[in-house]
Amino acid sequence: MKDQLTSVFQKVPEAYITFVEELPGANAQSDTIEEARSNPLEAVQLVLEANRALVEETLRGKPR
Repeated sequence: MKDQLTSVFQKVPEAYITFVEELPGANAQSDTIEEARSNPLEAVQLVLEANRALVEETLRGKPR
């Protein structure tokens, strides 16, 4: 099974913004639509890395 996420692109006066509907915090801003299209994957990776680090820090020293 392959999961799919929804990337939303929006033109605002100063740039393009991108966000992933299913993952709060996975946001990016770009100067061009081409850059915006490459940003969702990086945004998702950064959110997942940050969440993983937070969990590891929270569990550090606690029995598992």
